[in-house]
Amino acid sequence: MLDMIIRGGSVIDGSGAPARLADVGIRGGRIAAIGTVTEAAREEIDATGLTVAPGFVDVHTHYDAQAFWDRTLSPSCYHGVTTVIAGNCGFSIAPLNGKPEDSEYLMRMLARVEGMPLESLREGVPWNWRSFGEYLDALDGKLAINAGFMVGHSALRRHVMGARAVGSHATGAEIAAMQELLRESIAAGGLGFSSTVSQTHNDGDGKPVPSRHATDEELFALASVVKEFPGTLLELLPGVGSFSDDEKERMTKFALAGERTVNWNLLNPSSLMPDMHKAQLAASDHAAARGATVVALTLPQPMTIRLNLVSGFIFDALPGWAEVIGKPLPERKAAFADPAVRARLEAGARSPEAGVFAALANWLSWTIDEVFVAANKAWQGKTVGELATAQGKTPLDALLDLSLSEDLRTSFVPPIFGDDDESWRMRGEVWTDPRTVIGASDAGAHLDMIDTFAFSTQVLEHGVRKRGLISLEQAVHQLTEVPARMVGLKDRGQLREGFCADVVVFDADTIASGPTHTRFDLPGGVGRLYAEALGVAHVIVNGREIVRHGAYTGTPGGRILRSGRDTATAG
Repeated sequence: MLDMIIRGGSVIDGSGAPARLADVGIRGGRIAAIGTVTEAAREEIDATGLTVAPGFVDVHTHYDAQAFWDRTLSPSCYHGVTTVIAGNCGFSIAPLNGKPEDSEYLMRMLARVEGMPLESLREGVPWNWRSFGEYLDALDGKLAINAGFMVGHSALRRHVMGARAVGSHATGAEIAAMQELLRESIAAGGLGFSSTVSQTHNDGDGKPVPSRHATDEELFALASVVKEFPGTLLELLPGVGSFSDDEKERMTKFALAGERTVNWNLLNPSSLMPDMHKAQLAASDHAAARGATVVALTLPQPMTIRLNLVSGFIFDALPGWAEVIGKPLPERKAAFADPAVRARLEAGARSPEAGVFAALANWLSWTIDEVFVAANKAWQGKTVGELATAQGKTPLDALLDLSLSEDLRTSFVPPIFGDDDESWRMRGEVWTDPRTVIGASDAGAHLDMIDTFAFSTQVLEHGVRKRGLISLEQAVHQLTEVPARMVGLKDRGQLREGFCADVVVFDADTIASGPTHTRFDLPGGVGRLYAEALGVAHVIVNGREIVRHGAYTGTPGGRILRSGRDTATAG
């Protein structure tokens, strides 16, 4: 007897093949039959008029901490995602060395660089493991969906070097110690090695995160450990904007050192910079010419960024801003109130050193997205320019004065780029480029800033149904088999007999992401941006139904994915 039959749906198997009407039989957590299934089953799902597809794979998340307070890894699971990869950008929370000051450093770093509330990190995460294997064991069998974790460079550096991880080059002995720690972590199940050199990544003190202090020698030495283990990969955040020859060469050497695919984040085509993404994709061509594989993660939607001066993320990428953002809140507020400091900040934001971030300094076009003091409610939804004109102030003075009146909590939205028809056309074009993979969601991070966690339903809503940029079969292929193949997931990414039964059943005519709103459900009562999924009827993970019509069934179906056991070397 089968455990479950999904009957009468339009089956899109993930391979790119045309949809076909078929039943899907499941037994023992795997696909047992596809076609006309007559065998009896303990449970039956009527999928008439619905699409039956493999569960979606999200290769770039930051659910490392949220996994302890939210075993569903929401909202990803409700948007049809059945497998996530976390520990990206060098920001894993294992291994730990047992020293409270080092765990505290990682907490404050994550709060700053990945927008995870410090209260939630302290209240919701036990921080009681040492090894990477102990961290994985703490989550095994408890999550609703499958999750694999990369080993982060900054965690390794802090573990070995302590406070010297920021501001110092590692000695040969320290590099060797990091290599051994990485080796132990991957042997315990880590999926590979991740790092960042991005100028947007600063720690809780406003200083570059530990990995940004590493030499290329250290970076490549750590990458070389990965090739010792099957089923592993590499992830890197390079510089921002068009890549220099040195940056292309760094990614290539990184891939060659580890003999593995490198994926990087983030490719975001825009008609305002029509040649930017082409120049960035040239990094893949540069690597291929040397026998290496470099793949860009591409975002399938325009990015609406909500910024505030509590987290300071993005602001601190502007010259001179990081040292102010890194101050404790009372000192930071005093600095922002100082006219001399304001003048320096304005000059830094408009200096040549600001690079691609200089466009941010057009403060007057920013929208005041959310205010928290009743007296300011009239300005919610207005622009900073309108506020400045009404108050007779410069735009930056108006922005800072408003923010200071609310203890820096005010949320601002810079102009949204990429929502025009040409940007969508360019976006759809890169979705099927072999040098890219859809999936730069950052789910679990920047909780007050972005809603890209809904990338899967965004592709199906806007890319397929509303704009016709890609067929439904091709969209499913790009959300399932393509990322699964890049990661090297065994028996996942397709609906095929013998494969793991990760399945999403949805209405192709209505699937969408609902309105983004703030939901106060984090430890400590802190809020986060959230959006419900529309049109997703059932989500099944390893043969267990975890979501039924938008509600969690209470049955965890997920598996902690360990390198070698659950993955094979891609290639």
